[in-house]
Amino acid sequence: MFEIAQNFERTAASFRPIVLIAPGLICVIVGLFVWLGGLGLRRLLVAVVGAVGGGIFGFFVIGRNTMSVMVSAGVTAVITIIFEKFFITILAAALAAALGLAILAGPYIENPQGPIQNYYPFNQEKISYRGPYISVHESIHIVKVYAVFFSNRIKQACLQMPLYNWAIIAVLVVIFITGGFYFWRLTSALCCATLGTLLVFAGMILLLLYKGAEPISSISRRTLFYAAVFIAMIAFGTTEQLLLCPWLKSKAIRRKEAKKDKQRRDETTPSWRTT
Repeated sequence: MFEIAQNFERTAASFRPIVLIAPGLICVIVGLFVWLGGLGLRRLLVAVVGAVGGGIFGFFVIGRNTMSVMVSAGVTAVITIIFEKFFITILAAALAAALGLAILAGPYIENPQGPIQNYYPFNQEKISYRGPYISVHESIHIVKVYAVFFSNRIKQACLQMPLYNWAIIAVLVVIFITGGFYFWRLTSALCCATLGTLLVFAGMILLLLYKGAEPISSISRRTLFYAAVFIAMIAFGTTEQLLLCPWLKSKAIRRKEAKKDKQRRDETTPSWRTT
């Protein structure tokens, strides 16, 4: 699996900087908010995630046009806000399943022999280099090529995985769904911390690719170290949200109650005009 990512790492050196910098900064900034404060902003979080998921569903299933994407994104965002607790539980279970699949399916993913373009070719002669970079449109096209290639490799790996691997993934899903019903705050905090950590890692990788630092190769050489950092970030984010978000919530409640008390006093205090 790392060979595919390293192949992308080498190809990304020719991308326009905006293709790496813009999504990288967005992922890091959003990831930090979700990692440290997702539990306090969970309604906004579920609305955004629901809108993104609904937009993707509308594009691929309903119809590839702007109207279907906007309608599907809006409807899904409203539904996720209404069923907030249920959606966060499903999101936590989906993250657990995705991480479990990434670990268990890794040995079954076939590595490419040569460039990805050999499998999904595009006309190399039409790629226009202006200086050291290719155009934004062509950069995005290559990203799509890698996404399609990797998704197909994941599908093939899923077909080759033994049944006991699927049993492990199913157990993870059941654990997180059960946790969502009985330990909802813990499950929500863990979900937000995990999602935020994933976004921060993804954003930093994109930014380091722009700098030419070869982050994917570094992760492949020190997998255990970065796995420990990943787990430590999740643990810190979960603990921080469990400790601080209740305090923020109680502070807001106290402020609201103080405002109501002031309104009551103002209503009961006689005015000089009525005396």
